[in-house]
Parts: sequence; C-alpha cells; structure tokens
Amino acid sequence: MSIRNPGIANFGVTVIQSRHTVRKFKDEEIPTEFLRKSLECASKAPSARNVQPWIFVTVKNKATLSKIAELAPNGKFIEGAAVGILIFGEAAHEFVVEDCSAATENLLLALHAYGYGGCWIAGDKKPYAEEIRKLAAVPDKYKLISIVAAGVPDVGGITLKEKKSLDEITFEEKFA
Repeated sequence: MSIRNPGIANFGVTVIQSRHTVRKFKDEEIPTEFLRKSLECASKAPSARNVQPWIFVTVKNKATLSKIAELAPNGKFIEGAAVGILIFGEAAHEFVVEDCSAATENLLLALHAYGYGGCWIAGDKKPYAEEIRKLAAVPDKYKLISIVAAGVPDVGGITLKEKKSLDEITFEEKFA
C-alpha cells in the first residue's frame, strides 16, 4: 500500500485514533493562539452547500462556566475547564446539526493535536439550550448545537476505551 503523504497521514491518523474525552482539567489556561488555531480548524469543517452555518462563543469567565454547569446536568465538569466553547448554528439551515457536529469534531481533534483535552456536551434539543443561548446573548436565529469543555488534561495515564472491531460494524455491499 502506498501512502501519498506518509508524514501527514501518520500524524492525522494518530490524532484521530488517540483522541479521548477529558472531563478533568488543570487550573491552567489554553494560550490564545492555540484556542484560535483550534477554532480555525472547526471553521474549516465541511458543510452542506458550504453554508458554514456556525458561530462559536468562547467562555472563560468562571461564573459563566459555573452557570452553564448548573444548566447542563451532563456537563457539570465544564466549571473546571479553562474554556467552554458554545457551538451555535443557523436554526433555519436544513443541515445545521450535521454541519455543526462536523465543526465540533474538528475542534476536538485540533485541541487534542495541540495537547489539550476536551469533552463534547450535547446542546441540540436539550432543555437548557435556549437558556444558554440567552446567557451568551446570541441572536435567536441561532440554536445551540453543542458545547465543548476544554483545557489542560488533569489525568494520570490515559487508557483508551475499547472500540468495536471493524468486523462488527462494516459490511460490503449489504448488511449481512
């Protein structure tokens, strides 16, 4: 098998295969340049008809992060993050969830590539979505799709969760 660009391919595959969820963070900031580069990667995600329906709101204020943690029961750990990134999408866009989910994954992969950790917290269709939109003063033409808690990981060793084997989840031509 011939790889067209082995250095980039190997690095990219390593980042994808080693990314993991981080819910515990050190009390350290993510330098602005790395946060911006990660957001730029999010902005480069594919979107239907290249609409790019997303906007990103970064939250570093500890009181605001605590309020988000209070509102989102599955995201209590966001109050310990260096930053919370709110991913909103144009509500009227037909593929807003798919497009903003692609941006969210790009963001998580970029953060990991730069050595930071993150966790994807659901936003779309959650009872707290509207309250978080208002908290962030985002116009109502947008809806919350996801939240990312991010920071310097505060974990011992990393054990990657076992994933299903390809034989269990891939089929050629038809399900069989």
